[in-house]
Amino acid sequence: MTIRLRPICFGAVIAAACATVLGAQSDNPRAQLIKYIDGIAQTHLDARKQAISQIKNSAEADRRKAMVREKILHLIGGLPEHHGPVAVKQFGTVTGDGFKMEKIAYESLPGFWVTANVYSPASGEGPFPAIVVTPGHGPTGKTEDWNWGINFARNGIMVLAYDPLGQGERLQYYNPEQKKSEVGGPTGEHGEANLPAMLTGDDLARYMVNDAMRAVDYLATRKDVNADRIGAFGCSGGGTATAYFAALDPRVKVAASACYITSFQELLASPTGNQDAEQSIPHFIQEGMDFPDWVEAFAPKPYAIISTTNDMFPFAGARQSYEEVKKFYGLYKADERVQWITGPGGHGNLGPITPEILTFFIKYLKGTSEKPTYTLMRLTDRQQVQCTPTGQVATSIGGATVYSLNRERAQSLMAPERALASKGDVKRLQTRLRQDIRTLTGISVEPGAAAPIVDVKSTEQREGYQLQTIALHSDADMVVTGVIAIPGSAGAKPATLILDASPQDMSAAAGSDVDHLVKSGRVVLALQPRPTPAGREGIKSPYLGIYNLLSVRAFMVGKTIVGLRTDDAIRAMNWLCARKDVNRSSIAAYGSGPLGIVLLHAAVLDSRIGSVVIENSLASYRMIVNQPLHRNASEVVIPGVLRKYDTGDLILALYPRQVTVLNPKDAMGDAVADSAFQSDLAYVFQSEKKLGGDHLRLMARNPGDPLPME
Repeated sequence: MTIRLRPICFGAVIAAACATVLGAQSDNPRAQLIKYIDGIAQTHLDARKQAISQIKNSAEADRRKAMVREKILHLIGGLPEHHGPVAVKQFGTVTGDGFKMEKIAYESLPGFWVTANVYSPASGEGPFPAIVVTPGHGPTGKTEDWNWGINFARNGIMVLAYDPLGQGERLQYYNPEQKKSEVGGPTGEHGEANLPAMLTGDDLARYMVNDAMRAVDYLATRKDVNADRIGAFGCSGGGTATAYFAALDPRVKVAASACYITSFQELLASPTGNQDAEQSIPHFIQEGMDFPDWVEAFAPKPYAIISTTNDMFPFAGARQSYEEVKKFYGLYKADERVQWITGPGGHGNLGPITPEILTFFIKYLKGTSEKPTYTLMRLTDRQQVQCTPTGQVATSIGGATVYSLNRERAQSLMAPERALASKGDVKRLQTRLRQDIRTLTGISVEPGAAAPIVDVKSTEQREGYQLQTIALHSDADMVVTGVIAIPGSAGAKPATLILDASPQDMSAAAGSDVDHLVKSGRVVLALQPRPTPAGREGIKSPYLGIYNLLSVRAFMVGKTIVGLRTDDAIRAMNWLCARKDVNRSSIAAYGSGPLGIVLLHAAVLDSRIGSVVIENSLASYRMIVNQPLHRNASEVVIPGVLRKYDTGDLILALYPRQVTVLNPKDAMGDAVADSAFQSDLAYVFQSEKKLGGDHLRLMARNPGDPLPME
């Protein structure tokens, strides 16, 4: 149904409150939240350091390695179960001085093709040791490994250099008309691809590690490869992939990770902070792990940590990790097998130390002490390394993408959508969700706990009510800014909690929905939960938005943006319910956009919220899995949520409290038609019929229409 409503208009009232409060603070809300998250991280890192210090022998080190591998596999969703022969497509050969290069594509998963260049020594005699080389987060992918491929081949080592997904010829969001990625650079591609994977408890890393493992499967079939002498090497994003791959594939005998290994203590405190999608695995720090674990899982096999002094992956952190790793290797009496190769310059500046890197692999893969021959080789024609006819798998071969693979996999992982038939079903759902929500989101505040400290910053008398600017104290020394409008009448009154992070300028309170609600006799508390104003970060993609890196930083320590904001909402309820001028049995709440998702979570946990209105909010988490593109979804993602529940379950758990959904949105932020919403949440509407009543209302809200608060 459609009713005439008037648009809510309180943004600038809160914005002014925020400016007043923040003027007295040294850090902005985003910086304060990062500091809080990093404090949690440091607690886990300190506990890890203590645990590592207790390891006294190789047997205990072996147990640590097994535990780390088990945890990593769990956190990334395990590895795809696809083995056997590797399908390969040949695209031609390039020959040069001292090398031959084959252009191929191999199948990592059914229909999921990986483009690669295979560099062989010109002698053609073998079998040769081989290295799987992964490039950094550059758009040209394997092209950047031309120099490495030729020089390794000239020194008697075969190289398979491949395109990681989202790079080179493997763009996952390729737009054939624009001839580029729809979502931006490689880190944008990785971030977009990772969002739906995280919803089912997976991580993009599972697909990236599998690509490298299948490269080994392919190399092992070649007669000119010594399958007992396989190495792994990469820089930056390739250093990340190498660290993961080497830790998880026992067939890798020698590894070198460049411009990646550091420590979280140093990285999180650095100007760049945490890095990209697959480099920030949810719960990694919470589970007691740090960068050295990638190397220690490889012990006692030869490993080179490669660092540059001015890298964005802090050099000081690399030193910390190397010192710990060397002691760990010492438990196996193999400390000489771990090497720290360092050089001058910034991120990826490996030129000055290339001979040392070559020497390391020659020593441990070939088993000789010969000095390498090295000549800098620059690629002058990218067609030489291009495999597919069009330069993109999507338009030359087609097949699967991470989106299609994850969508198919999700069908067996997502919690079933079950209609409820009785009030007993509702009770059981409520009990389960209250536990699942806290586990998945990191929510810590309890309904009914002591009311938070609230500072009144200013008071203004309006016609018929008083408007106060407030600062509600949150975790640590953070505050949540907002306003409270208090009617002039005596006695306890109904109340409305409003959650909205919209930044638009709405300076006039008169005539706004706050004004309308307070003049109807309601106490109105309007808040912008953390971190508002949000500040900005390096935008990896216009689709990922400004919360992407902040959210993955929180994920690593077991927190979420949704959970942090839900804590603030429950704190606000604790304060409202402690006020003598509020009738705690008559409190409604409104959430806009991503705050609608927050409100649903808060209401399931807090039965004092009597009715709920959400507007312009994501209709379901399943839409993020089912749609190939998403916009600003980072703000509402909860790792693993779809294994336990979806928005429809939250709505059902609120029965018989009324839930009003206004103008629901899909994963791109576009309007969802009533019929599509009813289809997407069919089990909720089926439950309505069985349970009786009219607890879910779907409405359209037009400009000029009032807010339907009861």
